[in-house]
Amino acid sequence: MATGLDPDFGLTAHDYTRHRAGFPPETIERLGRLGAKVAEGDVLDLGTGTGSLARLFARAGARVTGIDPAAALLEQAKRLDREAGVEIAYEVATAEDTGLPGASFDVVSAGQCWHWFDAPRAAAEVGRLLRPGGHAVIAHFDWLPLPGNVVEATEQLITAYNPAWSMGGGTGLYPRWLTDLATAGFGAIETFSFDLDVPYTPQAWTGRIRASAGVGASLAPHRVEEFSADLEGILRDRFPGDVLHIPHRTWAVVAVRPAMQTEL
Repeated sequence: MATGLDPDFGLTAHDYTRHRAGFPPETIERLGRLGAKVAEGDVLDLGTGTGSLARLFARAGARVTGIDPAAALLEQAKRLDREAGVEIAYEVATAEDTGLPGASFDVVSAGQCWHWFDAPRAAAEVGRLLRPGGHAVIAHFDWLPLPGNVVEATEQLITAYNPAWSMGGGTGLYPRWLTDLATAGFGAIETFSFDLDVPYTPQAWTGRIRASAGVGASLAPHRVEEFSADLEGILRDRFPGDVLHIPHRTWAVVAVRPAMQTEL
């Protein structure tokens, strides 16, 4: 998936921590129905960022390791873990080359980040890391642009400031990831999705968008400030109120480790 960007999410660590909504708890139950039972298991979360998905797994009883190339995000993750009363091990590493021992995990997940990876290399690494019968999970929790809604207006503003950003207009569904896993030899591929609204104050929504790839992770600081002021104006004039109900879609694909995967 070409994004047209080379974002540095470390630049967004403050907003990322405060304003990015985490995966809904129902995700755990849905994953379990498809065989990816994280409770009591060993889970590796790739591209963990501030640990949103990792903490969800830890609260369910999993032993969790999270990796990310952005050390600043991992520092925020550790702080949030302390506040949540969970323990997660973190390493600075990439999904394509984790440096972790093979056949060590029951579940390897990637939440909101597979599009940033070199898919063939990442899929091969996931296969190497999983134990026999282990599950790969690629999950997303995306806002939904609909005609005339606040998300559509927000995406139009992002594009106006950053024409290189090409991630708007999404449906929250990612059929290509199924092909990535099938090509790498994974089997028993299944998906699920469900929708819900996430409440944001106008200030929190502005912070959420600052934390996105097309804004805080790729624009110069003065342009981020200008963007924030313009978005605040749009929200005030076109979407007044104390709470914005932002439609989101949770989607995930679950697949079983290749049977003949070489264990290293």
